[in-house]
Formats: sequence, C-alpha cells, structure tokens
Amino acid sequence: MKTNKLDRLQAGGWEVGNTEDFLQLSDEEARLVALKLSLISAVKKSRIKRKLSQIDLAQRMKSSQSRIAKIEAGDPSVSLDLIVRALIASGATTRDIQVAFTTNERMVG
Repeated sequence: MKTNKLDRLQAGGWEVGNTEDFLQLSDEEARLVALKLSLISAVKKSRIKRKLSQIDLAQRMKSSQSRIAKIEAGDPSVSLDLIVRALIASGATTRDIQVAFTTNERMVG
C-alpha cells in the first residue's frame, strides 16, 4: 500500500494489518499458506513454460482436468502431496522445486 494512503487511513482511525493478523493465523499456519501458494504458482508456471494444457498435465498424473484446475486455484481440498506431484509431473526440475520452497521463505520471513 502506498505510504500516503496508509497515513490517511491511520489518521482516519483505521488499523492496518496483514492477512495473518486478519485471519489470526499462527506463524506456522502462515508459513504453510505461503508454502502452498508458492508451490501452486510453480505448478502453473511450469505447466505453461512446457506448453502443457491442464488436460495434458492431468493425463500425466492419471487425474482429471478439474483436479488440476483445483490445484491451480488453491482449493483447500488439495493436499501438499498432490501439489508437489503435479509440480513433478509438469516437468519441473529439482531447481524449480527448490526455488518454489525458497520463495516461500522470503514470503513469510
């Protein structure tokens, strides 16, 4: 948020916080959310980079296109295991996977 807007909001009596404060997430919960978001983003980037459709990725995983759509949308029913499996099936390299985990650390830090 821009500094001048932040100053105006605070001058008007508004409290400004972050998502973790609003949702009352513990540090561990915030890190898990950030990790999932980073991995989900990596799945979509890897799929697009390799010119795979959601259907192509689903076939590689022996799953359905709708499941891939749920992964990419961050559906809460999707497990970390499934996200990582999708990332691997998309052709992501070990380095791509490491970057996704490292990005998570920078998001929460």
